[in-house]
Order: sequence, then C-alpha cells, then structure tokens
Amino acid sequence: MNRTTCYMKGSYLGFLTTGLLSISCVLFAQQHPGPMAEAGHGDANAHMNQAPFEDLAASFESAERESWQKPDEVVAALDDISGMTIMDIGSGTGYFSFRLVEVGARVICADVDDRFLDHIRQRKEAEGLTDEQMEIRKVPYDSSSLEIAEVDMAIIVDTYHHIQNRTEYFAEVRRGLKPGGRLVVVDFFKIEVPVGPPVEMKLSADTIVDELRSAGFQNFEINQELLPYQYIIFAS
Repeated sequence: MNRTTCYMKGSYLGFLTTGLLSISCVLFAQQHPGPMAEAGHGDANAHMNQAPFEDLAASFESAERESWQKPDEVVAALDDISGMTIMDIGSGTGYFSFRLVEVGARVICADVDDRFLDHIRQRKEAEGLTDEQMEIRKVPYDSSSLEIAEVDMAIIVDTYHHIQNRTEYFAEVRRGLKPGGRLVVVDFFKIEVPVGPPVEMKLSADTIVDELRSAGFQNFEINQELLPYQYIIFAS
C-alpha cells in the first residue's frame, strides 16, 4: 500500500508540550515561545524561542506554511468529525483548531502559552464562536489535563517532539479518549527538508509508534504520502 503502513499490535507540546517547531527560527517554532525554554523543555524549545511571538504567530498562519502543511487535506483525512469533541494539543494560533470547528467539531484548544491562548480567544470572539464550539484550556507542560474519556480525538501537529515525558504523557492522553477514540500525530520526517527543526531534534515515525505502544496504544496507521515533509500517525 505504497508508503502508507498499517500496524496492528502490540513523531510540539504545545501545551502540554506544545510548540510547533518552526522552520528556521520562525517556522521552527511551530508552537511555542519563551515559557517553554524557561521551563527547561529541551533544545527544541530553546531553538524555537529565538523568534519573537509576533513572528511566530505570523509564520504559523503564513501562505508558505499552508503550501506544505496542507491543513484542509489533513482535516479531510480525519474523515467525518462532525459532532466530535477534539483536543488540539499545542494549538498555537489555532491553525488547525478553527478548521476543525468549521467542519463541525467541538474543539478544546490546549496550550501552555497565554499569548497563543489570548490570540485564539480574540479570534474566537471576532468570529462569534461559542464556548460549545471552542473551549480554550491552559495546560501544564507535563499533562494534557484531559478527563477520563473526555474526547473522541486528540491531534498534535508539529509538537510531539517537544514533549519530554512522552510515555506518561500519552498514556494520559489515551485515558482521555472515549472508546474507539484516536490520537493523530503530525510531525516531520527525520531527514533534511526545507522546513521544521534540525534533524537531530526530529523523531522517526517508527520511534513514535514504539513510544505510543509503550503508552498503551495498540493499532497504528501511518500515512507518508499526503504531506511532502511529514507523516501522519493514527493511533488507537
């Protein structure tokens, strides 16, 4: 099945471990500035935090990012999510959050940085979205703060590699999924590409699958065809 692989058995925390590394200082930060570096969350966060907040926010929403992130195609790959409750881990500017709301999902925007959450809050108010459509939730670096069986899906884009205690973190995320729920991870191939963090900060899809299996996930599907520089992992 081409480069799409399925496994049945037993690779930005945004908040939680948020932070989409951007492409160079700006795009490298695909999700979080200062606070993470101060919290000692590794080289990835320190690298990302070289860019001012305004530059990070602008880069997250840029046309350049859209050309390779292909957000609408990623959302379409989630299938029918209308009516689902989804946590966007490391939501940043709400790049994916608002798109998820547009197709009928109820979204929990989870991030560790008040600046990004304020950015989302202002846009939410400007667009007239209700709390039922979008919840803004500040989370700590080491926890998603999900309640048991709270969401149908959790998505983490360009942020997984920022998380330090990944096995424990995603074991908690797994407990926060409803029966049949899925975790979706979008992150960079562990090779030199025009965007994303340095290769040494990236994680291969196989590494992420191994870590998620240790966290209790059993079923995996990996799509390496949709995006030019990234894979998408569906875990349940």
